[in-house]
Amino acid sequence: METQRVLVIVTVTVTTVFLLFSLGVLATGFVGGSGGAGSGGTLVSLSTLVYSPHRKLLPESASDESVEPNRIWGDQKCSKSDVVINQGSTAPLPNGIPTYTVEIMNMCVSGCDISAIHLRCGWFSSARLINPKLFKRLRYNDCLVNNGRPLVNGGTVSFQYANTYLYPLSVSSVVCV
Repeated sequence: METQRVLVIVTVTVTTVFLLFSLGVLATGFVGGSGGAGSGGTLVSLSTLVYSPHRKLLPESASDESVEPNRIWGDQKCSKSDVVINQGSTAPLPNGIPTYTVEIMNMCVSGCDISAIHLRCGWFSSARLINPKLFKRLRYNDCLVNNGRPLVNGGTVSFQYANTYLYPLSVSSVVCV
């Protein structure tokens, strides 16, 4: 018990000394060196340490022209990564088969519509009927979203399917409109 008390007192003392020293350095504006004249220390002001912006702000330009982002893939407005797929479990069917809700979203940052969205979907099947205009398997590992029609910017296609396990879905190809 006594050793713990001594350890706490030593820790508090060391922390206090460190904080006081740090505040003294900030208040005097002296960093480094031995403190003598010409010792090589660096003088900095307290306002520089406290209020110095951590990034350089560019001056506002006179023109109000909008600048389009420079996309790494060239002139294309969108890519496969602009289509986001979310899946989650929902209440099972009355016969106990698990169901899943799928949301396929167009998250294109340049405001484009995306059509002919094809997904890798394996042997996708469902015990619950899915509207084929929303989602249908064309062949093994190729499913079509929204009947190939454009999915508007910010738009979502949502459907539910029922199967014993969740199918991993990923985008295989898109067409930018």
